[in-house]
Amino acid sequence: MNFELSRRASAPLLAAALATAAAAQAQETGWRPFVSLTPVYQGSADLDGGGDYSIWSAIVRAGVSGAIGGGNRAGVTLNYDYSDHSFSNPARFGGAAPWNIVQRYGASIPLSFGLRDGWSVGLVPSFDWFRENGADAGDAFTWGGIVSATKRFADGNRLGFGMGLFDRIEETSVFPFLLVDWRISDRWRLVNPLPAGPTGPAGLEIEYRLDGGWDVGLGAAWRSTRFRLSKDGTVANGIGEERGVPVFLRATRTLAEQMSLNLYAGLVTAGQLRVEDASGNELHEVDFDPAPLFGATFSARF
Repeated sequence: MNFELSRRASAPLLAAALATAAAAQAQETGWRPFVSLTPVYQGSADLDGGGDYSIWSAIVRAGVSGAIGGGNRAGVTLNYDYSDHSFSNPARFGGAAPWNIVQRYGASIPLSFGLRDGWSVGLVPSFDWFRENGADAGDAFTWGGIVSATKRFADGNRLGFGMGLFDRIEETSVFPFLLVDWRISDRWRLVNPLPAGPTGPAGLEIEYRLDGGWDVGLGAAWRSTRFRLSKDGTVANGIGEERGVPVFLRATRTLAEQMSLNLYAGLVTAGQLRVEDASGNELHEVDFDPAPLFGATFSARF
């Protein structure tokens, strides 16, 4: 999972930086490219039945966003995730690692259309490939999109709601979510730490602005990542899934007008690993203990 924040998809790390960049871009005109890089470490967690596992990940986002007139905006975001999973004696999986290196690559096209009375409608179609090394890319395709409606109030605060629908490798995922960007006071703010997408709905984060260019936050989100397994693995052409709720502390430092650094530490709670056959029938489902989570995101706009 990233961030999701998932850890990858499932991780909050990169997504929070992108949310911050997107908010800043909304005040600009013209097309602006951006890039983010996030290394993530999810520490060793005990698996039910015996054994443990951990993950090293790298998450890259790059794209462009800009105004297209009439209060409307558009953009393109390219996604790439790399996760190296390390298993030790996973008894419930027969003592063999159910998967190893998993990659995600794809793109999304965020669109926003301004309406009357402060309302806007968002549409974010996306397509991705989630697969273990050695899996057939044609069997690892995920597609879908997000539809949302947001109200901007006179004081600049925003509230909204959305719905996600994704075809996620032998599974259809439908979920509602809230959109929040609410400044409680000059220093306190309630926001979504990561964008909704194929790994799950956005979560919530409470943020506090410190002096000296620092912000800190406490947040949580639900993440679920599904991917096609290798043709040569223990379950040939099967499906792997990681689920969990990352709970995290964040500290953000503004380095320059166009750059920021986000540092994260937290736990992945309610964690679960799942293996299905090629048609999506459950074979194994294993819970894991809370896992430590550490990461850092560097993001820049140009």
